[in-house]
Amino acid sequence: MNSAFFNGQIISLLHLPREDYQRVYEASLKDDIACAVCKHPIKMYLGINKSPHFYHSNMELNKKCQEQLIETPTIKAQEMTETEIGNDYYNENGFRIPKSRSIGTVEKPKESKWQKPITIKGRAPVSLKIKTPSQLLGIPLDHEQKEAVTTIDGPLLVLAGAGSGKTRVLTTRALYMMQEKEIDPKSIMLVTFTAKAAREMKDRLAQNSKNSTVGLNQLVIGTFHSIFYKMLIHHNSEKWNGKNLLKWDWQKENYLKQSCRELSIDEKDFPFDQAIQQIGYWKNTMKTPGEIKPADDWEETALTLFKEYEEQKRKHRQFDFDDMLVQCYEMLKENSTLLEAYQKRFHYFLIDEFQDINPVQYNLMKLLSRHTNNLCGVGDDDQTIYSFRGSEPSFILNFKEEFPDAKIISLSSNYRSDHHIVSTANEVISKNKKRLSKKMIAQYQSETSPICFFPYDEEEEATLIINDMKEKIELGANPDEFAVLYRTHTSGRAVFERFVTSSLPFTIEKGQNSFYERKMVRGVLAYLRLSVNPDDTDAITDFIRALFLKQSTLNDVKALSILHDCSLLDALLHVKGIPAFQISKINKIIPRISSLKTEKPAIALGIIEKELGFTDYLKKQGNEGNSMDRGSDDLNDLKVVAKKFLNVDEFLQHTNHMISTQHALKGHSHDTGVQLMTVHRAKGLEYKYVYIIGAVDGSLPHDFSLESARKGNYEFLEEERRLLYVAMTRAKEHLYISCPSNRRGRKATTSRFLRPLL
Repeated sequence: MNSAFFNGQIISLLHLPREDYQRVYEASLKDDIACAVCKHPIKMYLGINKSPHFYHSNMELNKKCQEQLIETPTIKAQEMTETEIGNDYYNENGFRIPKSRSIGTVEKPKESKWQKPITIKGRAPVSLKIKTPSQLLGIPLDHEQKEAVTTIDGPLLVLAGAGSGKTRVLTTRALYMMQEKEIDPKSIMLVTFTAKAAREMKDRLAQNSKNSTVGLNQLVIGTFHSIFYKMLIHHNSEKWNGKNLLKWDWQKENYLKQSCRELSIDEKDFPFDQAIQQIGYWKNTMKTPGEIKPADDWEETALTLFKEYEEQKRKHRQFDFDDMLVQCYEMLKENSTLLEAYQKRFHYFLIDEFQDINPVQYNLMKLLSRHTNNLCGVGDDDQTIYSFRGSEPSFILNFKEEFPDAKIISLSSNYRSDHHIVSTANEVISKNKKRLSKKMIAQYQSETSPICFFPYDEEEEATLIINDMKEKIELGANPDEFAVLYRTHTSGRAVFERFVTSSLPFTIEKGQNSFYERKMVRGVLAYLRLSVNPDDTDAITDFIRALFLKQSTLNDVKALSILHDCSLLDALLHVKGIPAFQISKINKIIPRISSLKTEKPAIALGIIEKELGFTDYLKKQGNEGNSMDRGSDDLNDLKVVAKKFLNVDEFLQHTNHMISTQHALKGHSHDTGVQLMTVHRAKGLEYKYVYIIGAVDGSLPHDFSLESARKGNYEFLEEERRLLYVAMTRAKEHLYISCPSNRRGRKATTSRFLRPLL
């Protein structure tokens, strides 16, 4: 059914503006939408595979009403109310609703903007080259895997594409070396990037090994940090005592804040997280402060803080995780006797996720292995996605130049994903220029193909995904088989909120903060909170920051509130020592704030932004946090949420509920339920059903990469394409890619990475 009653008026999906679909859908969940025939409550369907429509849960009643609508095309709507506007629509409870018409009126309907999903397929023909595995040590291996396992001496690069059995090759290779070649386990070093990967390697080795536990324990398996930190602590336990380690970013931030105060740098709005990341990048790429040439004023400030940070650590005899690798390299490079001792012990080096290696890690491994050149790197240049940590694909791309006698083996079989997924992913990544030419070949094919679907915006996107999952779970799917992947944490805001209000079990990345706790969002919400409660201490703190007042003003406000027996907000009018231009601004803003609570939230945000001067704060703090997430983007995201609510109080209740929910989930990371995560976090994982959201220009690829490309630097754009490739190859059987028509309140364009496939 395309028509239904809402507040006594007939609404038709053939005429209803596309932007109102989500709100009509939510009204139907509250039984506010009635059948045009029987007047009983009906639901609205919003899903991926079928066009939007109204329906009764009772299929018999649904069929009966549908037939009556067809047979009796004369049901009339009630007369127009005085709320009519223009020639086509009237306003009703925040909806733009078309003027009622007889359902049977013969009139050419406006074209529905709902777009049918598109099945995407790579151009590779369906000709699966199924490989018959052979047994080695009781482990099945295809020809390429077996060659990688049994090639022991000399430099070796194993190009292990997505789903090609990388972990199986590494663990089998270690077993083969110990059991068949009788190589001393103590002479083998197997390096991983995560503790989880190291544990998985150890478990697999234990399951398949014929050696004793003692023999396996002699094999050195661990992360870069764990292995090289042990070297440091072994040779200078006092200096490298764990109590001197700066484990947390807040500890580093305290040093940076202290340096800001000493250097008279305004610290209250300084992006310390970006500075910490930049300092880590410089250290991992082996750049000393004297070698760095700042690209802009911000990097100039970050460099100054870098110098001060290193001095503070030296003074307090402390170190951070980056120091473990940098200092271990310096120790081995400067102490030839010590280096020779380690080279005498270690003869074989296996490196997992070789594409993620950064300069300091690469130089460490090259230094340790140069006496034998028995260096085996296993990785995929198409999955290099950690440039912000210093990783770069050049170590794989230039491996043959670095080691002329190196052997390169490609694992071309994908055992994870369906042929259509593999073929489509191949098509996407093939457009990158800086990559080794290769194509993965799927080992099975199902009846499904990747699907692109086209929601109106982020809110509808989340609804479509939730409803599609529910349909699949009702048919027997397990919530643990699903994952929703997004480019940045803020991109997952809407889908997180929809899961909170759904009955589906889900989990998010450990420690992820709420969207509503972001600095720019807190700033604009402070105006709304103060309109409802002018004595809100947290809100007045954020409000003072947004007005560019000193934080010490808060103490004055609290004292003046008592002295003048007024609210914290009104106490601002009595603060002395504020420049005249700021006093003028405060005198204008404060009387206006109280009226915000009577406005619709979306309108109130517009008033805050333009009339109350929040734009000034946005301009100054536009790149707050880091260059990947602009403050103006946060405000636009907030406007999208605000449109769902009719009053400020409801809107603030929603934001508070989401903040408290996310706090409750913090520290309770688990593996059950639907997984919500960034593409970066999903690397190495696999799921039966994968939904990639926000596949539009500006999101994936990110604005930052597009801006760099416009300036002639295509490096980041290629990394964005690798990100999409990684996301696509997490799916085993079902891949859904969402391309919303609107993002952050503006028209969006389907990702340039996907357009050739559509």
